[in-house]
Amino acid sequence: MTTSKFVNGLTMPNPDRLTQELFTVPAQEFLVTLVRRFRPQLQQLLTDRGERQAAIDAGALPDFDPATSTIRESDWQIAPLPHDLTRRRLEITGPVDRKMVINALNANVDCYMADFEDSQSPTWEGLINGQRNLRDANDNAGANMDYTDPDSGKYYKVESDPALLIARVRGLHLPEKHILVDGELIPGALLDFALYFYLNYQQRLSRKTGVYYYLPKLEHHAEAKWWADVCTFTEDYFGLPRSTIRATVLIETLPAVFQMHEILHALRQHIAALNCGRWDYIFSYIKTLKNHPDRVLPDRQVVTMDKGFLNAYSRLLVKTCHRRGALAMGGMAAFIPSKDPEENRRILAKVRADKELERANGHDGTWIAHPGLAATVREVFVDGLQGDNQLHELREQDAPITASDLLEPCPGPRTEAGMRTNIRVALQYLAAWISGKGCVPIYGLMEDAATAEISRTSIWQWIKHQKTLDNGAVVTKELFRHYLQDEVTVVRAEVGEQRWQAEQFETAADLLEQITTADDLIEFITLPGYDLL
Repeated sequence: MTTSKFVNGLTMPNPDRLTQELFTVPAQEFLVTLVRRFRPQLQQLLTDRGERQAAIDAGALPDFDPATSTIRESDWQIAPLPHDLTRRRLEITGPVDRKMVINALNANVDCYMADFEDSQSPTWEGLINGQRNLRDANDNAGANMDYTDPDSGKYYKVESDPALLIARVRGLHLPEKHILVDGELIPGALLDFALYFYLNYQQRLSRKTGVYYYLPKLEHHAEAKWWADVCTFTEDYFGLPRSTIRATVLIETLPAVFQMHEILHALRQHIAALNCGRWDYIFSYIKTLKNHPDRVLPDRQVVTMDKGFLNAYSRLLVKTCHRRGALAMGGMAAFIPSKDPEENRRILAKVRADKELERANGHDGTWIAHPGLAATVREVFVDGLQGDNQLHELREQDAPITASDLLEPCPGPRTEAGMRTNIRVALQYLAAWISGKGCVPIYGLMEDAATAEISRTSIWQWIKHQKTLDNGAVVTKELFRHYLQDEVTVVRAEVGEQRWQAEQFETAADLLEQITTADDLIEFITLPGYDLL
């Protein structure tokens, strides 16, 4: 990698014109200041994560922390919500490539979560172009943002009154390998946060809105406090009022569901909502409880939000948020509309039932991955709501939700067909991700890193605990390798030879075999995958 020295010990790729345009000297100075101040604390937080997980691996179960009972039991509220964050009934999510950004801003939704995380492969080119795209989207509310597809010639332009833009940064565990500060890698989350803020805060404040983020994969209120300190420091650095920055925290790890009051309290000047990040939550349930043989999940396809442990999670999130004056966002509908009318009716019926459950639980809004679902979901979460949200729904009559409810084992089958589907999904997603695409339609679902994580960790856990499939076979490393060999042949035929070679499927198959048969669970698929970008 060709490098050049920049401001204050910053080292990064020899910049092209766009990188130089975005990384001005003041932007570099701000990033370096943030990294030096907050990287050491983050390293300790990640060490603490490992220690808590080691206790669970040794037999403990997650629970509410008695040391923070005062926070859970006392009366307090988060800072009042800004007006434009009180109406978030329908949000669309997706990566930050230019056509996606324009289509999402134009969708019939309230908000667009522009994603630098699970639906974005963190290539340097993708990250830098993504920051440019969001800068253009914020400039005069995207009025001058357009794009012409080089293949089809189709022209795209941001229309008037676009969706409210919220940026999701990477998780705390992910480094940014292209930039060094004082000779060490920087946290990817700080790069995403700092550059987005610096490029956009003036435009957003001129339109009388704040700078809004989604924060993923937190596990503990100490991590929320770290983010609160980052937000406070940033506001002070630029001389801005407190609460200019508002965040929505995804409750998508099992440890975090026991820390929701504490997370809201730590971020009370900067938080707006919690979100049910259901797919990552299922992945985290597997990963956190990987050594517990009585908590092994069945086929991914049957682990739906009506299951006891997931419905308890949804209802507790609503009750916690509304007690504190925060919104409670629902989870992702990952279906893709079908061109077949009958199949599409079935898809939309599933989506409607899922969203009606979320509305009944008291959620204030929900997510979709495809604009073709917007009309159906609007009938539930726009036409079906009286007002902009359900903050009045306090769920005060609910029985207390216990740790046992949140950890309840999930019944269901483990099938050969389910295992083979997991292999094909994980293989295709990994191939796309290491080829630079982080959000991929596979078998009628919009797959991102979270759903691929479920696919591969389920198999890993089945191997570890020698679970039996519906065909009577015990799941072993050898059985997985046999099925993988079969499914490689199936996928190669499905995608065709040209795509097979272009997307590095052989490399993806090797990586999938390594991480699924490793004796110790690889914490995130994106960590070894990042080395291949």
